[in-house]
Amino acid sequence: MKNWEAMEAFVEVVRQGSFSAAAIKLSVSASHISRLVTQLESELGSTLLFRTTRRIRLSEAGELYYQHCRGLPAALSSAEEVISSLNQAPIGAFKMTCATTFGERYIAPVMNDFLTTHPKIELDLHLTNRAVDLIEENYDLAIRMGAMKDSSLLSRRLCDRKEFLCASREYIDQFGMPHTLSELSKHKCLIGSKSHWLFQQNGQRKEVKVSSQWRSNSGLALLDAVKKGLGIAQLPDYYVQEEFDSGRLVPLLSQYQYPYSGVWLVYPKVHHPSPKLKAICDYLIDCFQDNAPFQPTQAYD
Repeated sequence: MKNWEAMEAFVEVVRQGSFSAAAIKLSVSASHISRLVTQLESELGSTLLFRTTRRIRLSEAGELYYQHCRGLPAALSSAEEVISSLNQAPIGAFKMTCATTFGERYIAPVMNDFLTTHPKIELDLHLTNRAVDLIEENYDLAIRMGAMKDSSLLSRRLCDRKEFLCASREYIDQFGMPHTLSELSKHKCLIGSKSHWLFQQNGQRKEVKVSSQWRSNSGLALLDAVKKGLGIAQLPDYYVQEEFDSGRLVPLLSQYQYPYSGVWLVYPKVHHPSPKLKAICDYLIDCFQDNAPFQPTQAYD
């Protein structure tokens, strides 16, 4: 961009046929246009224009330079118009990710509703239980659960969630019910993607490391194992609320229940968030506040 102003002045002189006409077009003085062109010729080491009192004429170098540069001012103006339009309306490609089950149950339906009124958004919704790298994998937005640890990312709280320790009635009939956190080591524990369970003890956050002979990164697989009496697991409310209501599962150690943790909208730090990022985040937050997808069962607190 070093010689942009001088190049623009040169192109306009050729188009208008004179320094004075170019100066009027660019709203500057004729002497300023002349200085810019002279400066450009000095930078390039070539004469671009032959000047007389009546007219200007392109040199061979000037003709070549003009042919290469004549479309650039218009291209810049077009690029600025495109960006201006992009900054005013939510349009274009948008790549986001979310945990599989939460995404299928709640995020996908909400995003599909959003797209009915924003048809110019090109959505790529990737559902996975893997913690993707937003920067390396070019994601615009991720929906994540629990505490946020990556300071290179920005976040907005989407909603609350609660995790319940639970087991089937068949398991409890056979192996009994734990009454303290220390008793968990005596039970068959089933774990998902995390090997620590979260509790609250004496008003403090407490993580308990769990050993298990059964593990899966699928919440639905974990839920199925609990329902079939294979052991105890800790699962989010949106997996187990219906099971509690029906009596198929029983909540355990409710006295150590950790209060609500967050579901977060997470995105890379940017100086100017795009309208599509802002519109999607605002829409998701509004939908979850107005119509929460799940309400934790109060009877087990």
